Amino acid sequence: MQMTDDLKKLLDILPTEIRSSLEQHPQRDNLIEVVMDLGRRPEARFPDKAEYLSQTPITQQQLDDCIQRVGTFGGDNRAGIEQTLHRISAIRNRNGKIIGLTCRVGRAIYGTIGMIRDLVETGQSILMLGRPGVGKTTALREIARVLADELNKRVVIIDSSNEIAGDGDIPHPAIGRARRMQVARPELQHQVMIEAVENHMPEVIVIDEIGTELEAMAARTIAERGVQLVGTAHGNEIENLIKNPTLSDLVGGIQSVTLGDEEARRRRTQKTVLERKAPPTFEIAVEMLERQRWVVHESVADTVDSLLRAHQPNPQVRTINDLGQVTITREIPSSQHQMQLKKSASPDFTKPSQKWRSSGRVIPFREKQDDSSILEEREYSQPFGESHQPNQPMSEDSPLHVYPYGVSRYQLEEVIHQLNLPVVLTRDINDAEVILALRTHARKHSNFRHMVADHQVPVYTIKANTISAITRALRSCLQMDEPDTTDVNALYSHSSGDSEIDALEEARVAVEQVVIKRGQPVELLPRSASVRKMQHELVERYRLKSHSFGEEPHRRLRIYPA
Repeated sequence: MQMTDDLKKLLDILPTEIRSSLEQHPQRDNLIEVVMDLGRRPEARFPDKAEYLSQTPITQQQLDDCIQRVGTFGGDNRAGIEQTLHRISAIRNRNGKIIGLTCRVGRAIYGTIGMIRDLVETGQSILMLGRPGVGKTTALREIARVLADELNKRVVIIDSSNEIAGDGDIPHPAIGRARRMQVARPELQHQVMIEAVENHMPEVIVIDEIGTELEAMAARTIAERGVQLVGTAHGNEIENLIKNPTLSDLVGGIQSVTLGDEEARRRRTQKTVLERKAPPTFEIAVEMLERQRWVVHESVADTVDSLLRAHQPNPQVRTINDLGQVTITREIPSSQHQMQLKKSASPDFTKPSQKWRSSGRVIPFREKQDDSSILEEREYSQPFGESHQPNQPMSEDSPLHVYPYGVSRYQLEEVIHQLNLPVVLTRDINDAEVILALRTHARKHSNFRHMVADHQVPVYTIKANTISAITRALRSCLQMDEPDTTDVNALYSHSSGDSEIDALEEARVAVEQVVIKRGQPVELLPRSASVRKMQHELVERYRLKSHSFGEEPHRRLRIYPA
């Protein structure tokens, strides 16, 4: 890489004592900025530290002398030095008088985009994200030069504060053959963006610091006209843009969508979800974590869709060493990483199994031939091929991830809680190690067969949504000894027994078969106050409303559609 900084021109505007201190400083070439505030000691900031340059506080006279040596401060309180990339920012008091200066060193670094040059050459729009000082503007400047000089494209830079191409009417040589349009006031940047497209026929437009809704809308208008965009935005990661209503349009915009009952059940989500509204303005996003480590999202649309579904994206991580060699790796989402660790584990079956619960012990898998309520579903074993292996013994440190299909989630959670089983219910089939399905659903639903064939996960089925069947199923998944009948009944020994179970099963069937499926209200049988409370809680899990009415002992529940 080659670097040009014109540091002497910046030092010339500083007070004599400060300039002399910096000229002799051993880290002068790494200087980031000089801060001068009225009544405080001047400070120099470097990448890894900050230090005072003098023991004498800054005076108003010194500030005024610096101001006279630089250009005019614009509406954004920024000024520059002619033919340089340096930026001088002002702090004013309530009366508008300048009482502080931040003199930032501007450098042109040639070769800084080696990590993403292949993406620049694709012609797709690229959005650069990162914290202040990480080098976004420097990368933007180099991208403009490469597109104009080496790829021979018509490039126009929208330079709102003259930071990309320097102060003055003649652009800095660092932008090559690219043209620069200055912006009179920052709030007019969106108008200049549209003017550039209409008047100067660019193939590429480079924009720094997209920060308002009008600028986001102008960027979308430009992208829809077939012009390649390269820009930066306020935010460190794509998640910041999704949560920012002003700039969310850059990644496609976010809207709330109400799903139908069947679709909500299929997705296993609530009825109101967030979805991407339109194609993103920028097809590619680059998160500049460090100067030599960038995260690349090759498809912003896929990344946003994954984040809205609470899934972790799988972007590229690009790094570059001192020799200019680029290394590309992939970030593995945490859930996938955990599953890979589990699958790679190979427990030793010859050693005694470790006890982890007083209710049972861990033993190697054995198939129960005489149990008609629970089995490993053999009719789906064919699509799995050789990869369909019986489960391995589980340990206390690795809970079993179960994906329920048609099985009452409420009853599953109750069994897991009461027996203290190492089981985690997941709504994402990609995280599942076992599928627990209601047998009628498994045999009748074709989409279930396709899902099983695609994901190659062992399937267990139960005949009915009963506590005993679910208990036996989970114990079989965990390869535990079957409990006695008394152990299953002991699940609800703290309650009134079968009456509560029957009441919850009545409420579940009413919700799933009548209220949700047909959209009709349902009245349940009269129950005691404690049982009705449990039914209310069950209905709330389905995000439905219910009310009790009638007089005791005939008071009962009425469930209403959403």
